[in-house]
Order: sequence, then structure tokens, then C-alpha cells
Amino acid sequence: MEELFPHFPAFLLIVVRVTTFFVAMPIFSYRSIPVQHRVGLGIFLAWIMYYTIDAPVLELDVTFYLLIMKEALVGLFIGFAAYMILSAVQVAGGLIDFQMGFSIANVIDPQTGAQSPLMGQYLYTVALLFLLSTNGHHMLLDGIFYSYQFIPIDQLFVPFGDHALIEYLAKAFSKAFMIAFQMSIPVVGSIFLVDVTLGILARTVPQLNVFVVGIPVKIIAGLAVIILVMGMMMTVVTQLFNFLLLTMRHLMQLIGGV
Repeated sequence: MEELFPHFPAFLLIVVRVTTFFVAMPIFSYRSIPVQHRVGLGIFLAWIMYYTIDAPVLELDVTFYLLIMKEALVGLFIGFAAYMILSAVQVAGGLIDFQMGFSIANVIDPQTGAQSPLMGQYLYTVALLFLLSTNGHHMLLDGIFYSYQFIPIDQLFVPFGDHALIEYLAKAFSKAFMIAFQMSIPVVGSIFLVDVTLGILARTVPQLNVFVVGIPVKIIAGLAVIILVMGMMMTVVTQLFNFLLLTMRHLMQLIGGV
């Protein structure tokens, strides 16, 4: 304790960054995980990180409270960026639902408490299971650990309003949307061809009620195409994970001024 007490302010700053990172980061921020477990895991990881980084001796003054706010903003910013990019899977599912007719029946996501599309929730769950099976959550924890190499604890001012940082975040959001479009385009394109076919049938066979026949046909065609292209979707999800890690690293470099 005599060794830890002079460095306790630095340890507290590490706890703030790690726990706020868990607030916004996928998997660790879900409501199904008790708050006590998340806080305990954050303190445990902060305890390990404390012995692996050069923790400076800080005074409990006004600067220390500013550093606490800075650490909280850094953790929330990096976690939000990770969540934003991983949400591209739900965006892809929303595009698919809009074409299949499932967009009228959103479900409540038990993890976040928000409404999400049916296929979006299904694909997001599969993507999270794929992330866990490939130890992607370990890479997310590595990201918060190596953030201290780019953003030191005693760095008071961070350029959150920098033009390069905002521009890079906008480009990352744009690329995440492009990845979501790549995931959904096989299913959306196939259902579009089904719509064209139904339109031709409506003109050639006026007795056929296209609105009654079209909904189950589009659902069956959409589910069949999803089964066929599921492997391709997981390949795109792998690219999404790689892009997520690169984005977190580049954001930390921009925040730290490296």
C-alpha cells in the first residue's frame, strides 16, 4: 500500500478510462451483464495495466479533475467509435428488412433496450458470436491497453475538435456504411428482381393479387438468398473487424497527437 498510495491518482485515472470504455464498447456494455461485474472487471484490468505502464505521480489538484474528465471522454470516444462501426451489421439487416417487408415489425434488443430490425438483430447476434469465437474481444481489450502509448495519462489537452479527427471519424462512418451496403446488396438485389417479376406478372395476369402473393414470395426468396450468402457475409464481417481495429488505432493516434 505504501508503494501504491503515491500512485493512487494515476490508478484512479486508469479505472476511469477502462470503465468508461466499457460503457460504450460492444459486448461489455450490454444490460445482460450486471453493473457490478463490469465495474469489477474494469477495476481488475486497471490494476493489471497499472503495473505495465509508467504511472506518474500526480497531485490531487484542479489539474487532476481535468484529467479525470479527459480520461472519461477518451474512453467514451473510443468505445463509441467501436460501437458505431460494429453497428454496420444492424444497418445491413435494416436494409434487408426494408426490402423483405420486415421493417414494420421491429423487436426490442434486450442488450441495449432499443428497437432493432429483425434481420439486423439476427445478423448482429451472429456477428457477435463470430467475434467471440475469433477472440475479437481480446483485441478490443488490447486497444484500450495500447491506448496509453498514444494518449498518456498526464496529457491534459486532447484535440477532440481537431479537423483531422472529425474528418477521419466521418470517413470511418462512411466506410462502415459501405460495408453494410456490401453485406445487404445480394439480398436487396435479389428481392428487387423479385419485385420486377411480380410487376410483370401484375401486368400480364391482372387477376393475380400481387399484394397478397408478393409478401410471402419476397420473404421466402430473401431467406433463401440469406442462407446462400451467409458465408460471404461473414467474410465481410471479418473485414469489418479488421477495419474496426485499424480505426481505433488511428483515432488514438490522432487524439494523442502522434
